[in-house]
Amino acid sequence: MFRLTDVNEDNWMEVASLEVREHQKGYLAPAIGIIARGYVYRGCNARVYAFDNDGVIVGAALVREFTDEPLGYDLQQFMIDRRYQGKGFGSAALKLILDELRKENHYDHVEVCVKKEDIEAVHLYEKHGFEDSGYVDEDMPDCVNMICRFSS
Repeated sequence: MFRLTDVNEDNWMEVASLEVREHQKGYLAPAIGIIARGYVYRGCNARVYAFDNDGVIVGAALVREFTDEPLGYDLQQFMIDRRYQGKGFGSAALKLILDELRKENHYDHVEVCVKKEDIEAVHLYEKHGFEDSGYVDEDMPDCVNMICRFSS
């Protein structure tokens, strides 16, 4: 069974050992960095999720809440381990995260910032309803800011 699970004392070392493919390393923090960001952003209700496939951790992601306008969810550091890429886990995990956030219903959208050259990630997000928000962060002009609005 494929499911989201919180990173905890039982699985954090397995999560910390996850790695992306060599060409993807410029797009993401190492897995231990995802766990650390969850701690740093704890004031923003950050959650670090692990993606569990029948007891094997195949990926991880961080979701936090924006504390300034516009309020919403921020998806960061979404990753599938290099050994499990190309098997549908990324799409399944993103769907589970979006379903969880819709159920939670605190905000009407989730945003993600993606390097423009990370075409695989851009396509994954588009497949799940994300669109270019049009916002350009002066500090990260090589990124596209994407938004997925939840239907009412």
